[in-house]
Amino acid sequence: MPHSPNQDLEQWVAQVTASPLHYQQIFSQNLLTWFAKHGRHDLPWQVQDDPYKVWVSEIMLQQTQVKTVLRYFDRFIQRFPTVHDLAKAEWDEVAPYWAGLGYYARARNLHKAVRQVDAQGSLPTDLDGWMALAGIGRSTAGALMSLGLGQFGVILDGNVKRVLSRFFAIAEDLSSSKNEKLLWQLATALVPEKQHADYTQAIMDLGATLCTPKKPLCMYCPMHGDCQAFSQDRVLDFPQKKIKKAVPIKHADVLIIEFEQQWLWYKRPDQGIWGGLHCLPMIEHSHPQDDQLQALIEKHQLQATDTIQIKHQFTHFTWLLNCHRFIVTADQADQLKNHFPADDSVQFVSCNDLKQLAISTAMQKVVDHFHTK
Repeated sequence: MPHSPNQDLEQWVAQVTASPLHYQQIFSQNLLTWFAKHGRHDLPWQVQDDPYKVWVSEIMLQQTQVKTVLRYFDRFIQRFPTVHDLAKAEWDEVAPYWAGLGYYARARNLHKAVRQVDAQGSLPTDLDGWMALAGIGRSTAGALMSLGLGQFGVILDGNVKRVLSRFFAIAEDLSSSKNEKLLWQLATALVPEKQHADYTQAIMDLGATLCTPKKPLCMYCPMHGDCQAFSQDRVLDFPQKKIKKAVPIKHADVLIIEFEQQWLWYKRPDQGIWGGLHCLPMIEHSHPQDDQLQALIEKHQLQATDTIQIKHQFTHFTWLLNCHRFIVTADQADQLKNHFPADDSVQFVSCNDLKQLAISTAMQKVVDHFHTK
């Protein structure tokens, strides 16, 4: 491939779309040859004629690594083996099978979408049909067309963007609407008419295993002979890095209210962080001088037996959770239970029975610390 260090994205798109077969030969065919020998072929969702499994896996894999999804996928599918099984289940039945996987809006959208499909009577058969479902964007829809239905489909997830930006040394802002559109044209031109499903899996595998964000294994990459970033010794310069904003730190107090070896739990609102999951009582600080905890302690004459701090990282902020354990009397337990909205979601539960509840990873950290003491 010609060495063109100063070529911009628009020029690359014009060049590749003018000669797609040429670029498919030097890009796609090399990728497919590598994938046949070194790609991942035994993932549990790599099954023919079962687009539902592919769908579940694609949603789980959004912003989550394969090794993490592998711990959840089989259990989820065993409990909800078909679209209809998942659609007829209530959210409270679904949530425990997603708890700990994070980004819970994905699960709620999946649950909503399967109900859309169940009402329609069949899975979508085209790109627009998939994109009409809750939580499915263009790239996920392309993956479902390709991997789920065996039809032509194009993906442009984070792995693909990274591979393309390095291969063509694209130093521009890939998040702009103009460049996003151009990148879709480039990605589409590179997909071969045959073996497009293998190509889809191959480019994801390449980004996940070799062309990684940090410490890419360039010498093992089938593309490095024609990779512009590699030839310029600038692989880590691509894709262009945005200036990261400082992640804000928020504070909250978590209350372990224990009565007869049971803890008080409540269900969080469906919207917002940990939506629909069960949580220990929390006091979220609106400002550093927030003193709601002390007021609660004085009102109910509580005395903490243990206090620890747990750090929990979200994409957009860090939560410092000060966790306080209070062993309470029967009267205190009733008073504190009534401190929350009077509904069935407020309950005392033994740590040994927590499997019946869906709880977040942060809450599991609290359980793991105090339950082992």
